[in-house]
Amino acid sequence: MPETTNLTQSALILVGHGSTENPDSSEPTHRHADAIRSRGIFREVVSCYWKEDPSMREVWHMIDSPQVYVVPNFISEGYFTTEVIPRELGLNGRQTTRDGRSITYCDPVGLHPSMTRLLLARAAETAPGIPPSESALLIVGHGTSLNTRSRQAIEDQVEIIRQSGPGFAEVLGTFMEEDPLIAEWDKHTSAPHVIVVPFFIADGLHSYQDIPVLLGMEDQPGEAASKRPVFRRNPHHLRGRTLFYSAAVGTDPLMPEVILDQIHDAAKAEAANAPG
Repeated sequence: MPETTNLTQSALILVGHGSTENPDSSEPTHRHADAIRSRGIFREVVSCYWKEDPSMREVWHMIDSPQVYVVPNFISEGYFTTEVIPRELGLNGRQTTRDGRSITYCDPVGLHPSMTRLLLARAAETAPGIPPSESALLIVGHGTSLNTRSRQAIEDQVEIIRQSGPGFAEVLGTFMEEDPLIAEWDKHTSAPHVIVVPFFIADGLHSYQDIPVLLGMEDQPGEAASKRPVFRRNPHHLRGRTLFYSAAVGTDPLMPEVILDQIHDAAKAEAANAPG
């Protein structure tokens, strides 16, 4: 994030989903907030959640900065970012002025173009030494028929990587509940090596329990990420291919940079639209 953006009198509210069942769901949001706080860029940095404490309605009692940036730590635009978060935080658009505060509502982190470098870095570290020209890269999301925009972030990344990436033999967006289904990964690809990157914020129930079963790595869901002593071992030899499975992209240590990029873009747009 450019140093020209002065945020020393501003607060950052990083909003996560959280979970009442999975302790790993909120861990990346906590960690990214801590990393940003330690850099001293903002006057205040706090995180809040839909399914955990502190709640979104509590967060206004935790800060007193006059300028506030709200960043959804979500992969895509959908029900939570367009309906739940604005309702719970009392926002009425990109810019809200209330109780002496100027509040800027940013896009979800997963929509930022800099997510591409995280995806490619995760793929490279998951399958070291494997030539991209002999590999299929599968970016996997949840998918839902309730909101067509929920898959847009993945489709955008697929197109960017196809056009300017490191030359994968195949790049495809796949989904748990929509076509093309991740369970049919061998039908959608032909390359000898397949690299699967979950496009999720956390290593939660989907990436550590559901998707491994859909891929054929396991017969039934295993324990949550925090209960595993080591990360899954790669590669997996399945269906006549060599499959590599990565941790969720949202757990990457570079995610704080994406969050800051999103804030910088919002601040730049706000300055451009300011009167005079």
